[in-house]
Amino acid sequence: MGTPEKIKYLERKLDDAMKGDPERVEKQHNAGKMTARERITTLLDSDSFVELGALVKHRSSNFGLEKKRPDGDGVITGHGTIGGRIVYIFAQDFTVFGGA
Repeated sequence: MGTPEKIKYLERKLDDAMKGDPERVEKQHNAGKMTARERITTLLDSDSFVELGALVKHRSSNFGLEKKRPDGDGVITGHGTIGGRIVYIFAQDFTVFGGA
């Protein structure tokens, strides 16, 4: 796999991670709740959020978790601005492991 293919693969992985599991996102919305990313982007200044670690995976092997390794691991982290001031932010993503 050459560099252009690797870049496209990474872009697809990031896009999938940003969207989340459609069924779980819909469940959140049906319960009248926003997703973690929606809460973050609502709080921050428009288009200021820079996510860090979107593809991080846990390394736990307890409780059969080695078979479940979703991207992001249930916590959305990054930085952005509020009123033009830089802030670092995180939110528990309930659509992944109940935000644990």
